Amino acid sequence: MLTVLPLTACNQVTKSAKTEVKPVNVPGFSPDSAYFFTQKQVDFGPRVPNTAAQIACAGYLSSTLKRFGAVVIEQKTDVQAFDGTTLRSINIIGSYNPKAVSRVLLFSHWDSRPWADNDPNPANRKKPVMGANDGASGVGILLEMARQFQLQQPNIGVDIIFFDTEDYGATESSKIPNSEDSWCLGTQYWAHHPHVPGYTARFGILLDMVGGKQATFLREQSSDYYASEVVSKVWSQANSLGFSQYFINQPGGAVTDDHIYVNKITGIPSIDIIQYDANSGTGFAGYWHTVDDTMKNVDKNTLQAVGVTLMHVIYTEK
Repeated sequence: MLTVLPLTACNQVTKSAKTEVKPVNVPGFSPDSAYFFTQKQVDFGPRVPNTAAQIACAGYLSSTLKRFGAVVIEQKTDVQAFDGTTLRSINIIGSYNPKAVSRVLLFSHWDSRPWADNDPNPANRKKPVMGANDGASGVGILLEMARQFQLQQPNIGVDIIFFDTEDYGATESSKIPNSEDSWCLGTQYWAHHPHVPGYTARFGILLDMVGGKQATFLREQSSDYYASEVVSKVWSQANSLGFSQYFINQPGGAVTDDHIYVNKITGIPSIDIIQYDANSGTGFAGYWHTVDDTMKNVDKNTLQAVGVTLMHVIYTEK
C-alpha cells in the first residue's frame, strides 16, 4: 500500500503541485485454492511422459486455464530422452491480455520424474515420483494466480507456461556426456519454437519446489548472473510483505533448471525460485526424487508466501 503525502509550501500564496500516487490494488491469493490445485494434479498419479496420467492431467490443466479466461495453446511435440526414448511432450501455455506488448513470463514444470533414483531404499528407485512439491506445487500456485487474473486483469500481459518433460534427465549411473541438457526438454523445445514468433517478455520467473514445509529460497546463482535485478525485485517484495523467513537474501547454489534455457536461448532475463536445504546432501529437500514427494510435505503457508509475493510483483508492474 502506498501512502500519499500532500506537498505544501509554507508562507506562500500558491501551493506546489501534488503528485498523486494511486495505491496498487492487488487481488487476494488463496493458499487453500493453490493447495487444492496441487492436490488435483497428484490425484492423477505420477505425471510421467507417455502415460495415461500425463494425458489426463494435460487436459485438466488446459481446461482449467481456459475456464480462468486464458488464451490457451497446447504445444505438442516429440523429444528424445537421454536413453533414446521418444517422449510425447505437451507444453501448456495460457496467455492473459495477449495483445499487450509489455509482458511477464511465469513458468513451472508439470511432469514428474519416472524414477525415484534418490530414494534411500534401493527397492524404490525404479518407481515413479509423485512430484507433489517437485512440479505440482509451482503449477498449483500459478493456477490460483490464473484464477485471480480472470477476476482482475493485470495491467500488463502475462504468459503462464507449464513445461513438460523437464524431469526425465539422465541418472547419475547413465554417465552420458552433456547430461545437463538431458533435462528441461520441453523448455528447450519452446525456447527454440516459442508459441508466438519472436516472443519476448520483460522478465521470467520459474517456480520449482515452492510448497515445502518451512522452505527457504536463496538467491540462485544463475538467476543472479542473468537477472539480478529481477531477483532483487522479488526478494524485496517478499521482505516488504513479511516473508523474509522464506526468501533469504543470501547467495544459494547454481541449479540446472528451466530458467537456464529461457535465459540462454531466448534472452529473456529469468530467475528460479527454488527450495534450498543446507542440511541435505543434494541441496534440496530430503524427499527430492524419492517416493516420499507427496502431499504430506506441501504446506499452505509456503504456498501463500510465494503466491502473495508474485501477485504483488505482477500487479505493481506498469
